[in-house]
Amino acid sequence: MIAASAPSGALPAPRHSSRRAAALSSPYRGDRCLKPFRLLLPLLCAAIASLAHAHAETSGHPHAHAAATTSKAHNHAALPATHTHRGAAAHASRAPFGADEEVTSFIADMQARHGFDGDTLRRYFASISPNAQVLRAIAPAAAPEQQRSWERYRARFVNERRTRNGLRFWRDNADTLRRAEAEFGVPAEIVCAIIGVETEYGANTGRFGVFEALATLAFHYPARSEFFRDELEAFLLMSRDAGAPVLAQQGSYAGAIGIPQFMPSSVRRHALDYDGDGRIDLAHSRADAIGSVARFLANHGWQRYTPVAAPARVSGDPTPLLAAGLKPSRSVAELARAGVTTNADGTRPAALIDLVSPDAETEYWVGFENFWLISRYNRSSFYAMAVYQLAEALRTEHAEDAQRADPGTAR
Repeated sequence: MIAASAPSGALPAPRHSSRRAAALSSPYRGDRCLKPFRLLLPLLCAAIASLAHAHAETSGHPHAHAAATTSKAHNHAALPATHTHRGAAAHASRAPFGADEEVTSFIADMQARHGFDGDTLRRYFASISPNAQVLRAIAPAAAPEQQRSWERYRARFVNERRTRNGLRFWRDNADTLRRAEAEFGVPAEIVCAIIGVETEYGANTGRFGVFEALATLAFHYPARSEFFRDELEAFLLMSRDAGAPVLAQQGSYAGAIGIPQFMPSSVRRHALDYDGDGRIDLAHSRADAIGSVARFLANHGWQRYTPVAAPARVSGDPTPLLAAGLKPSRSVAELARAGVTTNADGTRPAALIDLVSPDAETEYWVGFENFWLISRYNRSSFYAMAVYQLAEALRTEHAEDAQRADPGTAR
């Protein structure tokens, strides 16, 4: 995941004297002063919502990331399109978490199962409040212009800037990428592309307090409260193991961390000290980020030297094939009998992928096992395809670079 904006919540209303309050409420003063802001407010809200959903599609996590996605399984697991009364109430509330009964129960559980000091946890929770900006960012898109559009999504992540910066990242970290590819079997371009889509090669790792973001979603976003409570637990354990300050760590609005935007549970399961300095530092170490991304994909079953996806044509109604999801469940030959034409080995398992854009023809692909595995990073077909296409652009540019530097060199 991915969003990189400063945390802020709804601030308490200022106190005024009765005379001042009357003046502000007067139609001859207050309304006249506020009118321009009222006119601008819908535009500002739309702009904020558009930024918050830049990394999202309705079938997956926003990065959020996270996956996160959303969330997004790793980093950005898919988040359902629900918004509850309690979540809405949190938009206006900035009461500290310390008074929340569910937080009290969570603290007791962390004491009983993991031996945490209750007073320390209470101090942590007393120092934070529900973050309204987190809840706004994770809410599903409402306006039509923010709904699924592959054309719009692709333009954000597969473009000349990310390709140029990705090529520089590849050059600067060539030895580490070669080592990770030899050890885990994941091509350098795939690792680069994931980091490029997630944080633009470490440039945008997020500025939300991870502890506050996770607590907000764990206790004020019922749609995925269980998932985020697990991540909050993993974050506290991760921080204790690493001796890292709980309140100082920053990440995405969904709690994803560092250059590769790992959720805390993924940090604990897949992160590596790949630069050999004795600690895992996904926030600053490119080597740790590269090794951890490659290990994540390898641990999920990455298949060496096999294709990721191929373009397809569809005749007839593809709805039953699309309903099967992203995990390959039919052979290419079976898909062909159902009206899907593609240039691929007929015995290879595949899934039909639709890339939808409003007012444009739907783009169809078949995704193979490695496409599915990329979507474990962020459960979104748009995300997985953006990673694949950015990786292909990087691979082509890198090969051309090598050819120019040493004619006859392919890689």
